[in-house]
Amino acid sequence: MVAASDARRPFGRLLTAMVTPFDVAGALDLDSAARLATYLVDEQGNDGLVISGTTGESPTTSDAEKADLLTAVIESVGDRASVLAGVGTFDTVHTVHLAQQAAKAGADGLLVVTPYYSRPPQSGLLAHFRTVADAGELPILLYDIPHRTGTAIATETLIALAGHERIVGVKDAKGDLVASSRVIAETGLAYYSGDDGNTLPLLSVGGVGVVGTSTHFSGLGTKSMIEAYERGDTAEALRLHRQLLPIYTGIFRTQGTILVKAGLRLRGLDVGPVRLPLVDATEHEISHLREDLAAAGL
Repeated sequence: MVAASDARRPFGRLLTAMVTPFDVAGALDLDSAARLATYLVDEQGNDGLVISGTTGESPTTSDAEKADLLTAVIESVGDRASVLAGVGTFDTVHTVHLAQQAAKAGADGLLVVTPYYSRPPQSGLLAHFRTVADAGELPILLYDIPHRTGTAIATETLIALAGHERIVGVKDAKGDLVASSRVIAETGLAYYSGDDGNTLPLLSVGGVGVVGTSTHFSGLGTKSMIEAYERGDTAEALRLHRQLLPIYTGIFRTQGTILVKAGLRLRGLDVGPVRLPLVDATEHEISHLREDLAAAGL
């Protein structure tokens, strides 16, 4: 387990929500997972990885697969990168179970998304997140992504949750920089962009980094952008943001997992197919992806 070297950035600056490799038959491919994790940390400069997030196809992997995947990644890179487990579901009891499973496997932290579909009130969100945090010892990154979950975590709710010692940050995909700025100003929560293209804007209001998707390819450049901003070289940070913008946005021409797996295949890192209801990229989508990567200098 990697200890945080900076409390302001509990999991580092640059994290990638790693795709989950499958073999040609659709079964979990742990050898490929270990290789991919190594590539992301050693070649793309990631400080940490999120396993079994949305990009990791968590809705279609079993609890046992999540445990095996997490163990494989920790064994591969856990000595030199933070490894977070995506454990959020729409069921508090199930989320607690996954959180405890991740702790036993040796995870450094948890990514806990807003309960989806049932659209609980803010009082329900408070109770849900506090119950998960109370049930273990791992630090928690809340995942605020209302366009997927149907419910935003309100500013007042985030401020209240910041009082819990194990709730340390937010993966912010809400797209409301004013609201995020207020939470950052009024709490000690570490804000990581959950939208690659919003990384630089979020840094400008006090964010600390990104949990990315395109960072399967753009990791080194994104880390350089963050570091340039932090040393006060805003012109260089803006140059890198503009350079990488084609892939920051292009990776979401369709669902991000689909194009990450297609892009890795183009680079000789075959991580297999996606699971239904996702479908593999079309030739047209792959052609656009090549153009986006080239435009970003990748």
